[in-house]
Amino acid sequence: MISLFYGTGIRLAELRAIKMEDLNQEESMVKVLGKRNKERLVPYPREINRDLTAYIAKRRELFGEGSCFLFMTAAGEPVYDKLVYRSVKKHLAKVTTLDKKSPHILRHTFATHLLNHGADLNAIKELLGHSNLAATQVYTHTSFEKLKEVYKQAHPRA
Repeated sequence: MISLFYGTGIRLAELRAIKMEDLNQEESMVKVLGKRNKERLVPYPREINRDLTAYIAKRRELFGEGSCFLFMTAAGEPVYDKLVYRSVKKHLAKVTTLDKKSPHILRHTFATHLLNHGADLNAIKELLGHSNLAATQVYTHTSFEKLKEVYKQAHPRA
């Protein structure tokens, strides 16, 4: 779950709704149903396929082909918000001291990292499933903070 959050920037509701048929490991793409029932294809890093393959094998071993949802609870039900939040918080606590540890933080980090590495704002908008650019521009704040930091470190008159 965490790899998909960070690797795609999808929303919690989108992750919960992913069905087995929505996952295309060959193309490293996942189909998600976003806000206002807008469907979009989102690429993810190929490295995630190894973890997904192992997870799906374990899932089939435990539950067979019963449920169509990708992510399941130990009882074989689709995951629910609180379970996902707890899992994300537990795993992020191992690698960060940030106070906020949530799926949305991973979405924000995804967008910020893309922006900081030169991705086009319109491309980020499409990946996040935003309907207008104003919603995506929230992520430029962090990028400007990085620019100011670089400026202060590198410019002789900063």
